[in-house]
Amino acid sequence: MRCLVAATIALTAAPFANAFAPNANFERINQLSTSSVAAAGNNADERTPMRQGSYVALVTPLTSTGQINLPELRTLLQFHLEAGTDGLCILGTTGEASVLTMAERKMVLDVAVEEVKGKIPILVGTGTIDPEHVKEQTLQAIDCGCDASLVVTPYYVKPPQRGLMRHFETMADLGLPLCIYNVPGRTGVDILPESIGKIAGHPNIVAVKEATGDVSRVGKIHEAMTANGVDKGSVLLLSGDDGSTDEFVLSGGDGCISVTANVAPAQVHELVMAALNGDKAEVERINAPLRSLHNDLFCEANPIPVKWAVKRIGKIECAYLRPPLDELSPDFHEKIENALNTAGLIGNETLLV
Repeated sequence: MRCLVAATIALTAAPFANAFAPNANFERINQLSTSSVAAAGNNADERTPMRQGSYVALVTPLTSTGQINLPELRTLLQFHLEAGTDGLCILGTTGEASVLTMAERKMVLDVAVEEVKGKIPILVGTGTIDPEHVKEQTLQAIDCGCDASLVVTPYYVKPPQRGLMRHFETMADLGLPLCIYNVPGRTGVDILPESIGKIAGHPNIVAVKEATGDVSRVGKIHEAMTANGVDKGSVLLLSGDDGSTDEFVLSGGDGCISVTANVAPAQVHELVMAALNGDKAEVERINAPLRSLHNDLFCEANPIPVKWAVKRIGKIECAYLRPPLDELSPDFHEKIENALNTAGLIGNETLLV
């Protein structure tokens, strides 16, 4: 049954007010910087380092009135710990970060750190269009005890390559390990392998989420790193495109940040492990039943389909998304149902709408 959509205007308006008033908190951010950057250095030994494997791009469960459902968040976190997920990516695109307030972000981060207890790394989406907002969100992640930041290329404004490189180096200087997030299909800007190679030597740039779907990027980024005297093993290359993760890792990548892993965490973990071992036959065996999911979870804009899928497998009660997103069109329910069935994640019981 479709969830009610009764979220208040104030709840959804607050994040946009923050986004379009980039200097409103400038003084407060600068006050936070000194203590947070110091904390970043002091807590470095306590962090769980990023590593090869499958990271889930986690959905943020909401109630039917648009509030964060913290009990369900705890359930999801335990689900992934038990399934063998190698790392968490929270408050990214799939986590609806663009419509959460700073206070709500802190709630999510605090629960994640409390539940995970350092067992696997927690990667936090802190990127946005405005550098001061990125800085504020990164400092918050440091204060909450998270392990790394995921910083997307600044979207809409289409900065040149030199601007992108300066942006990532500036955010890495804050002291929290950083994963560059390249998804030109959403942002309208593509940080090139040559640019990544030039900044990969920064001690806090530890990973790249490459979501172009172009498997050749693995070799190109490694070549660019080598050309700049950077050990290619010092920066993890993670696929951000589920449909090409198998070939990405077989080509020398280190894992993935996966939407599919929201519903099939054990399978995606096993897929990545097989690919890291170079076992093509095992990769094909594991990946074949997942291909429909990789594709169909993008039948509408992410995270609309995956949130419905997480509800369908019984991990959340409500597939509510904050505006301007909306719940999955009934036209696609059967498509996702069939993909989940093919993957062996549900049986043939009656379709839930």
